Amino acid sequence: MRALAVVWGALLEAWQELRIHRTRVLLSLIGVGVAVCALSSVVAAGNIAQQSIVENNDRWGGRPALVSMAPSDASVSADRVAAAWQTVVERHAVRYSSAVQNAGMRVQFRDGASQASAILVDPDYATMHRIVVQEGRWLADSDEARLAPTLVVNEAFWNRLGVRSVDEHPTVTVIRGDRRITALVVGMVRIPSDGDSPNAYVLRASGGALVDTNAFDYGPTRFEAWVPPELGDPLVAAMTSEFRQLLGEDIVSVSRSDYLATQQQDPLVVMKLLVIGIAMLILLLGALGLLNIAMVTVRGRIREIGVRRSFGATGARVFVAVMLESVVATVVAGAAGVALSILIVKSPWLEELIGRGMVTEPPPFPVEAAVFGLVSATVVGALAGLLPALVAVRVKVIDAIRY
Repeated sequence: MRALAVVWGALLEAWQELRIHRTRVLLSLIGVGVAVCALSSVVAAGNIAQQSIVENNDRWGGRPALVSMAPSDASVSADRVAAAWQTVVERHAVRYSSAVQNAGMRVQFRDGASQASAILVDPDYATMHRIVVQEGRWLADSDEARLAPTLVVNEAFWNRLGVRSVDEHPTVTVIRGDRRITALVVGMVRIPSDGDSPNAYVLRASGGALVDTNAFDYGPTRFEAWVPPELGDPLVAAMTSEFRQLLGEDIVSVSRSDYLATQQQDPLVVMKLLVIGIAMLILLLGALGLLNIAMVTVRGRIREIGVRRSFGATGARVFVAVMLESVVATVVAGAAGVALSILIVKSPWLEELIGRGMVTEPPPFPVEAAVFGLVSATVVGALAGLLPALVAVRVKVIDAIRY
């Protein structure tokens, strides 16, 4: 209890000294606060950027763990492969699965008829690949009962149709030889990598009449299943064995297509280390400024420190009191820097800039970023206060008389 009272008294004393000398330390603390804000912000912004990269990888290769199966023998019956897939999926109680078939279709746009890419999928595909629907909705099982096939198109397709809202119930004419088929557009997705290429997702159960799977040798239908990451590799081995039993040796190829199957390192680690290094340099410069102010302050307090020693203040008490002045100051500056970092990083504008509008699950401000910032500020305060505290300890009573 006595030790706690001593520490509390030292903290109060340090705070009072800071209030007295606030003009002297303000400029140096600004540098510390800015550096702490930079440190915390880079960690937090890195989380958002990493989430953006992860979600983009999910759209290409699927969420971890995405198990993919495709025929490796062109002579095998597609219906036989599909039946074997359904059997294995049901056996392992896989919740999310989809067949995927790349195809093409000729579409009548406002500026004329042209070829567009199409992907025949099942409704689970959007969840498995983290598809973000910007307008309208995604494909549903109920769409199979519609008289007109349904499409979800990308932004380039949407713009060439001249559509403003799905409330207009936009339709598109698909040309199949001498036939003209009307399809209903129910949603629009924004995929930056598509560029100006018109692409569409088509419900596999009802959209077969719209597409041509043979014109450009798009390849066979592949099948995908999304399972927990820890089950990915074991399930690949199990499925490979089961497909061999159902279809024969080397009829199909089973593998993982998600990014975690090949990538284990944080793709932003180099950028994070570079920015953290720059922020640490700023923090060091702020510490040097604080050290200079603290030394000047201690030199001007020799009489005060000598008088305190004459009234029985121990060297340890003087040492702690002087050091805590720097620590308290930097902790306050660090807390202000962390607060500013939270306001910056969690602003909708910055989240939109870093995530490019494609982050569906923005991460919260990481606790480790705030802790890292405060700990850095505390360490800087301790280092900046160490030398002045040693100088203060060496002050003798006689110095107060001579000063």
